[in-house]
Amino acid sequence: MADDPLTTPAAIAFRGPRIRTMDPAHPAAEVVVVRDGRIAAVGGRGLELDHPDAEVRELGDRLLVPGFIDAHCHLSIAALQPRWGDLSAARTVDDLHRLVAAQAAAEPDAEWIRLDGWNEVATGLEFDRHDLDAVTGDRPTLVVHATYHQGIVNSAGLDHLGVGRHTGDAWDHTVDEEMTVRDEHGVATGLLIERAFGRAHSISAAAYQDPDRWAEHIAARCRHLLSLGITAVHDAACTPPVEAVYRRMRAARELPLSVLMMPAADPFLTHDFGDRLDGAPTGEGDEWLRVGALKFFADGGVFPAFDVLFGGEPVTMGYRQPDLVARLPEAVRRGFRVGVHAIGNVGVADALAAFRDGARLRPDDDHRFRVEHAGMAGPALASEIAALGCVAVVQPGFVDHVGEDAADFQPDDVAWMPFAFLHEAGVPLAGSSDDPCGPVDPMVASRFGITRCTHTGRAFGPDQALPLEVWLAAYTSGSAFAGGQEAERGSLSPGKRADLVVLDDRPAAGSAGGPTDNPTVAETWVAGRCAHRRA
Repeated sequence: MADDPLTTPAAIAFRGPRIRTMDPAHPAAEVVVVRDGRIAAVGGRGLELDHPDAEVRELGDRLLVPGFIDAHCHLSIAALQPRWGDLSAARTVDDLHRLVAAQAAAEPDAEWIRLDGWNEVATGLEFDRHDLDAVTGDRPTLVVHATYHQGIVNSAGLDHLGVGRHTGDAWDHTVDEEMTVRDEHGVATGLLIERAFGRAHSISAAAYQDPDRWAEHIAARCRHLLSLGITAVHDAACTPPVEAVYRRMRAARELPLSVLMMPAADPFLTHDFGDRLDGAPTGEGDEWLRVGALKFFADGGVFPAFDVLFGGEPVTMGYRQPDLVARLPEAVRRGFRVGVHAIGNVGVADALAAFRDGARLRPDDDHRFRVEHAGMAGPALASEIAALGCVAVVQPGFVDHVGEDAADFQPDDVAWMPFAFLHEAGVPLAGSSDDPCGPVDPMVASRFGITRCTHTGRAFGPDQALPLEVWLAAYTSGSAFAGGQEAERGSLSPGKRADLVVLDDRPAAGSAGGPTDNPTVAETWVAGRCAHRRA
């Protein structure tokens, strides 16, 4: 249970031998003094005597670090998932029918039926629009893939979107036809990928975005994140309705943790920003809610663009966003920072090309370019990322599902999730989850980055493993740097906001040994208040 804000002392001295500040100038300490929600002093034992009014909290063998910052998540989307059906355990079409029918009954007034968590690789479940039609009738339905880069709609959904069921039909050209999957007869199967899926996602989600209820779901999701030590997030897909909800919550003092909003286009997975480029710029806001980098896309999520050697033979495939280089420089010209989804090595190279074009427009700016995912690279490409001064916003938890899905495709000349290549090249790393597309718990995700093994024990690029210390820095000072927040958070330094995490990393009682690489969260503090304490 968290401390009662009315009884929490104005000054607290955390004391213990294992404090990691993430401040390179003073990496270790034994006392951190917090006063009125900010870090007042950091130093050695005895410092607390200079603050006689501070209540001393003994840490014992526990580890104190700055609050975790998830630098790439989708809080506003994940918050709505309790309202959508969960297909993650469905194995058969009968399972599909049962869960779709249950969701239709649970949300009878919503214009669209929505379910999430479909993953044909993990579950073997394959279906098309006709399987959905059998239980949905004329009500539009969308089943979202676990990647959030593809989904299947029923026939009514195709009609609602204006997508012709046959190639000869008239249809709405705001949907990219190449992203609408059709069978050998030119008939739409219901599978929509990338931009076509993005439009279906945006339209179907609108039925669930009542601002008051949405805010309640966001607050509930935030409380879960606090239990994992997460005190700030970068929401990497903030369409105008998302920004509006966050601003309402901030005005009402209802945000349990800090949010950096990364403005995104509506429809999802496009670059159709409209008049958002005339809106609030990067940096606008305060420590609770701030505008971050605009979100762009270089390649696909289920079809990343790559050009590699595999078994000595060239392999080229994937989806490349057609308008990245044309659209991104304008955002930079207007003074926005930018982040680009780029997974394959071709996607990363396209992102770097767009960054270079943008940088030429404002050569004196601190662009702090963000490569979101940086999912495939070799040493040479990692050096290019470093040379441009980019930050790699990575997801160690991806080792699990990518390792399971792509175990048989490990190229000769690049690595999947090249954490070590990036780190060795000097690229700043920011830790993140891509929640709900990956494990959101920073310690669970970090474990995958440490071991480079999937949940089944499959090794996946073990040469790219990095130790716990690197992941702790990535989820704190690295993420703060990625968001331009280093002056306010990310390290235990005087003057910064007192967002803290207390970790237990000792073996279970009765066992021998030193600290483990599998710490758990004991306490989470936000602005000097205990927001979570493990029971």
